[in-house]
Amino acid sequence: MIYTKTGDKGSTSLVGGTRVSKCHPRVEAYGTVDELNAHVGLLAEMIRQTDAEQYDILKKVQRNLFIVQTLLATEADAKFELPQLPDDVVQDMEHQIDAVQAMVPPFRSFVIPGGNAASAQCHVARTVCRRAERRIVQLAETEKVDAKLLCYVNRLSDYLFVLSRHLVVSRGDEESLYK
Repeated sequence: MIYTKTGDKGSTSLVGGTRVSKCHPRVEAYGTVDELNAHVGLLAEMIRQTDAEQYDILKKVQRNLFIVQTLLATEADAKFELPQLPDDVVQDMEHQIDAVQAMVPPFRSFVIPGGNAASAQCHVARTVCRRAERRIVQLAETEKVDAKLLCYVNRLSDYLFVLSRHLVVSRGDEESLYK
């Protein structure tokens, strides 16, 4: 059954069983990563037919975001085995940033989100990613959070930015620059 009615009064369970308010910083953090994952999924489907390589990368990102969500949704003192991000996840994201950045002209000005629908969706995902990062930082101020999660989400927002530029340039559209 999809509904349990246990959250009807504004609380939810963390992985491990502890009940917390639905506006608890931990819930805000993993909920925002969940929102980010949905936006990345939409972006992936928007480019599926035109950019198989970036589609595959975005699907890998989604799997990593599920791990981030799981780690954020778990009580700080959990005593059971959890999935972990790969050790090289940050370096892998940096490699992807460098590869995509090499395909676009040098960055000369602020970019106004748009150019085409996929690029605009990339910017939506990027801004949600930045919010997720802020929520994770907020959580880390009071509870232990693996530093790799924060680094990964930070790099992911950079990747989404360069990908947005690539999605404009590769389709022959024009970037809208702030001048």
